[in-house]
Amino acid sequence: MSRLSTTDLWYRTQTFESDARLDYKFVLDGNNWILGPRNPFTVSGGFGPNSELRMPSYIPAPEIQYYPAIPHGSLRDTTFYSVNLGNFRTVLVYTPPNYESSSDSFGVILFHDGLEYVSLAQANNVIDYLISQNRIKPIIAVFVPPVNRTPEYAGNQMNQFTSFIVSELMPYIDSRYRTRRNPASRATLGASNGGNIALWLAYTYSEVFGNVAAQSSNIQSSISSGFQSSPRLNVKLYLDLGTYDIAQLIPLVRNFIPILQSKGYNYRFIEYHEGHSWGNWRAHVDNALEMFFPPTPTGVGELKNHPQNFELHQNYPNPFNPTTTLSFVIPAPDDVGTGGSHSSLVTLKVFDVLGREVATLAHETKQPGSYNVHWDASNFPSGIYFYRLIAGSFVETRKLVLAK
Repeated sequence: MSRLSTTDLWYRTQTFESDARLDYKFVLDGNNWILGPRNPFTVSGGFGPNSELRMPSYIPAPEIQYYPAIPHGSLRDTTFYSVNLGNFRTVLVYTPPNYESSSDSFGVILFHDGLEYVSLAQANNVIDYLISQNRIKPIIAVFVPPVNRTPEYAGNQMNQFTSFIVSELMPYIDSRYRTRRNPASRATLGASNGGNIALWLAYTYSEVFGNVAAQSSNIQSSISSGFQSSPRLNVKLYLDLGTYDIAQLIPLVRNFIPILQSKGYNYRFIEYHEGHSWGNWRAHVDNALEMFFPPTPTGVGELKNHPQNFELHQNYPNPFNPTTTLSFVIPAPDDVGTGGSHSSLVTLKVFDVLGREVATLAHETKQPGSYNVHWDASNFPSGIYFYRLIAGSFVETRKLVLAK
C-alpha cells in the first residue's frame, strides 16, 4: 500500500471486474494478519476467516445458507479403516430428506476433502436447497477426508487411494445404503489437488464414476495425456477455474479443455472472477450437481402435485457462461379435472440493465406444467441482465449475470 503524503492514511488502487469476488487480509508490520476492520463481509477459508471483496455485480450464492423451513437430509459419520492405505478416517454420509420412509434408490456423489466441503462449503445445505427447489434429484453424498493429502491426491499413494475408494469404500456404501450402481448415477468431485484425484478416479475407473467435477484443479500430465491418448470414456466432466487462481494451475486447466473438445467429451467449463478459495468453490458446487443429477422433467400433461401458483425460478447456473436454464411453472386451476385446456399465454423476455429488450425466449400459449427454457448468450457481452415472465396478470422479474 502507499502512504498518502504525510498523513497516517494508506491506500491501494486496483481495478476488478464488476462481478469479481476475492478473499483478502491486511498484513500489519509484516506478520500481523487482520480482517478489514470496516468490511462486514467475511468468508471461512482453510486458514481461518478472510475478508471478502464483493464487487457490485457479484451475487452471493443463496444455496449455501441453511433454511429452516425446507426439508433437510441427515449426516451420519463412521470411522473407516482402509486395508490399501493402512489408516483410519472419518467419513460422513448424507442421505436426502425422507430417505428412511422411502424405498427409492439414489445416485451418489463422493466429495474429496469431504469434511471441508461440509464445514467450509456447506455442501449439505447446497444439496438440501437444490432438492427443495427441484433443481436436482435427491442424492446420497459421501464426504471423504484425506489422511495424507498430497501423497493420496497427487503423489505416490494415488493408486492405493483409488483402490481404497473403489474396492473398499464404495462397496461399503452400497451394502448399507440404497444406491444406484450404474456409473451414470455416480459422481466424484474435488478442488485443487482434490480435483486431480477426482479426475484420476474417473479416468482409471470410468466404469464406477461416470461423472467428475474438478474445481480450480491441479491436472497432472498423466491425466491430461491419458485423456488425450485414450479412446473417449463414457464420462461427463464439469470444470471451473478462478481467473485469480494459483498461477500454475490456470494453464493446466485451460490446456485440458481442447483435449476434451477434440475427443468429443460431454463437458462444461466455466471461469469466474474469483481466486483459489472455498468462497469460490462453495458457490459453484450447484453447477456440477445440476449437470450430473438433473431433476425428472415435468412436461405438458404431467402435472405433479398440481401446482396452484405461477412461479418464476432463479436461473441456473448463475452467473453463467454462455448458457443458462430459466424455469417457470404454469399452475393448474382448481377445476383442473373438469375438462378444457386451462392454457395461458406466456411471455418470457430478457432485458439489459438499461431496460432494452435483448431476447424473447417464449411467447406462446402453454398448458399447466413446469417448463425449462435455455438461453445461449454466446453473442452477448458480459454483464447484468433481467428476465421477466408475464402470464395473465402474473408478472415477475429476476436478475441473471453473464460472466465471460
